[in-house]
Amino acid sequence: MEVRRMDVLSDVIASARTGRPHSSRTVRRAPWGSWFHASSGAGFHVMLAGTGWLIPEEGDPVPLGVGDVVFASRGAAHGLADSPSTPLRPAAPVALDRIAPAEDDGDVSAVMLCGAYRLDGARPHPLLKELPDIIHLPAGLGRRAPLRAAVELLGAEMASPGPGSDALVPALLDSLLLYILRAWYEEHPDQGWARVLGDPAVNAALRALHDDPARPWTVRDLGREAGLSRAAFARRFTALVGRPPLAYLTWWRLTLAARLLCEGDAPLASIAQRVGYASEYAFATAFKREYGIAPGRYRSTRGQGRAPSRQVSLTSG
Repeated sequence: MEVRRMDVLSDVIASARTGRPHSSRTVRRAPWGSWFHASSGAGFHVMLAGTGWLIPEEGDPVPLGVGDVVFASRGAAHGLADSPSTPLRPAAPVALDRIAPAEDDGDVSAVMLCGAYRLDGARPHPLLKELPDIIHLPAGLGRRAPLRAAVELLGAEMASPGPGSDALVPALLDSLLLYILRAWYEEHPDQGWARVLGDPAVNAALRALHDDPARPWTVRDLGREAGLSRAAFARRFTALVGRPPLAYLTWWRLTLAARLLCEGDAPLASIAQRVGYASEYAFATAFKREYGIAPGRYRSTRGQGRAPSRQVSLTSG
């Protein structure tokens, strides 16, 4: 079996993302104000030109400048406006999967890029679950050059679509999501999973585990990957990740199994083998213990092999 080589953040996003992400480029003329009602999923806004304000459900308004990114990791209610005093109207939905050029003129007060990601909400990874409801990433001179580059590429493609846009835009949206998360964790190195990803020993063990979840790992094996003794590794892993190494391994295996059940019609015995169970019976027992339902029934209740998902409705920024 070929071993995948993915870092943990990429693997988590790959396992959580489902369906096609969407985006819309919106031109606003003052006065303008939109209220985004709470909804499950993840969405973003980027100020491509002009200025505006983020109006959180709680707390003070936050000024937005060119290049600023707002990320709603769980679809928390929030507003966007040209001024904190502008009345907010429910955000108007726009067509999904549409890439259309926008006509700009001198009366424009803001040009915004808005988008939405579909995420599997059945078992969110703690890396995603711990994020704040609303993340504001100011552009800042000389800061986050890769994130700015991704924004510029996506904005340019949305403004002037060309051959290949249908393939380029989803790829750029995925890149933008990773850059947003990377920027957040880099700026909060002492919080939660930022400490996990920044710890060379624990991160090495996680990468090995994610690369080959079917391997019959022991704590000693994972400790070797981390370059630590069995006891030292177990303590360090549990303290940072929040659960013992083999407990995390079981959780990740069954999370992957649930995704495989939803994505296709592979036999249960095949799925069991892919996620590290010696028999279909052992897999079914572990799965039912974790999910409270047999794997076959889990698949049938998810609608003909389609993964349960949470999506922010794409609305005009």
